[in-house]
Amino acid sequence: MSHTVTIKTKITDLTAIQAACQRLKLPQPTQGEVRLFDRVASGIGVQLDGWRFPICVESDGNLLFDNFGGFWGVPEKLDQFQQAYAVEKAKLEARKQGYQCSESVLADGSIRLNVLVGV
Repeated sequence: MSHTVTIKTKITDLTAIQAACQRLKLPQPTQGEVRLFDRVASGIGVQLDGWRFPICVESDGNLLFDNFGGFWGVPEKLDQFQQAYAVEKAKLEARKQGYQCSESVLADGSIRLNVLVGV
């Protein structure tokens, strides 16, 4: 039986963040101080492709960033990172439970993640 699930997630898992960066061919994240345009924040820094400043993942899972309304970074790149994180986190959690995962990219850019239970 198949189920469609929509996942809303806060970004908190460093392993999944690292996997998302690798998946998108981004530099590996940094921990500590993250320089934004007008301040320094504390958390995990992720440099998105084409973005002038990194995003900062705070310890509570919230994101801080300044892309100057799209002039310093295309918002879709942030969407891609969030999608990659959600897929990687779901795969990590499924594998912890002993499930097998496979995925496919659909024509609209969404990702279908198949989790095989009871194999």
